[in-house]
Amino acid sequence: MLLMMGEVLSFQHVSASLPGNSFWNFLAFNQSHVAWAGCSLHDLIQPSFSFMVGVALPFSIASRLSRGCKFWDLLKHAIIRSVILIALGIFLRSMWSDQTYFTFEDTLSQIGMGYTFLFLLGFCKPRTQLIALVVILVGYWAAFALYPLPGPDFDYASAGVTADWAGNFKGFAAHWNKNTNLAWGVDKWFLNLFPREHYFNFNEGGYSTLSFIPTLGTMIIGLLAGNMLRSGKAPFVLVRRFVTIGIGLLALSALLHFTGIAPVVKRIWTPGWVIFSGGCCFLLLALFYGFMDAGEYKRKALLLMVIGTNSIAAYILADGFGSFITKSLYTHFGHYDQIFGDAYSTLVKGIVVLTIDWLILHWMYRKKVFIKV
Repeated sequence: MLLMMGEVLSFQHVSASLPGNSFWNFLAFNQSHVAWAGCSLHDLIQPSFSFMVGVALPFSIASRLSRGCKFWDLLKHAIIRSVILIALGIFLRSMWSDQTYFTFEDTLSQIGMGYTFLFLLGFCKPRTQLIALVVILVGYWAAFALYPLPGPDFDYASAGVTADWAGNFKGFAAHWNKNTNLAWGVDKWFLNLFPREHYFNFNEGGYSTLSFIPTLGTMIIGLLAGNMLRSGKAPFVLVRRFVTIGIGLLALSALLHFTGIAPVVKRIWTPGWVIFSGGCCFLLLALFYGFMDAGEYKRKALLLMVIGTNSIAAYILADGFGSFITKSLYTHFGHYDQIFGDAYSTLVKGIVVLTIDWLILHWMYRKKVFIKV
């Protein structure tokens, strides 16, 4: 969430204004999404959020059951939560549109579409959860692999790509190329069932609705991690286990990617991406769990705790209110962001906006105001 809120810093603008500066180029790369295959730090935001949902679920279920809640009441709550997350995602995507923009590839909608299934799996044994994960990954991989590749007469312009685009894979891996894959084909049918300003032909970024299925896989990986956290094992034993699993998943994803069997592509959430990002999430969990719980340094992590305990509020602040705050600052303080010149204008503006966002979350944290769905 901190990385997402930090988008207002716009390192890309600073990097473009200072060409050849490797420091700002590095920061700019990691504050943007890769064009197709591979990963930047920014690409780990959505899988981390999805993974976190899975980690939290065993604790949430146990807490509610201890308060006397019945299964059917919990199921009803899970369904309502799913609907709210999907609706909130659509609302945020439509804020600056003249018509409701029905799209389902954003983080909240993707989590919402899979959450009820995750909830049901939360009552299953870890072995069943692991089997469900394998079925999802293998099934989703097979569906893409069986989808026909574009023929010689395919109109690539109608899909927003070119036949010789640098991001395209060759050979078998071409089944996961941008806007010529199964998920693109499904969206051409599904998204045009809704009222739209224009007929849907393709998503410019290659993102798709169908990604909610492998996103559920990422949440299941988080669910398995949550079960481990509740196992009662010693903290540093868990840290070592998380590191081992993380490294193992990264090694497996590298093998699948470089052999062309299952490329690592975040935008369509390939099975390779589920495995790769799952490995990254396990390593991040090891880092933060080792620091905050095993190492007992929670007080030193107030900066992150204020944001993490109100992740939905942080998401809304980052996604919906940044421009409002920016306009208000310009109205009252003029071009304050030019104090260090135009090259650093977005950095100055972003620091101010990010500070205001954090202070709002800090106030909510102190008042124990937590937005939950």
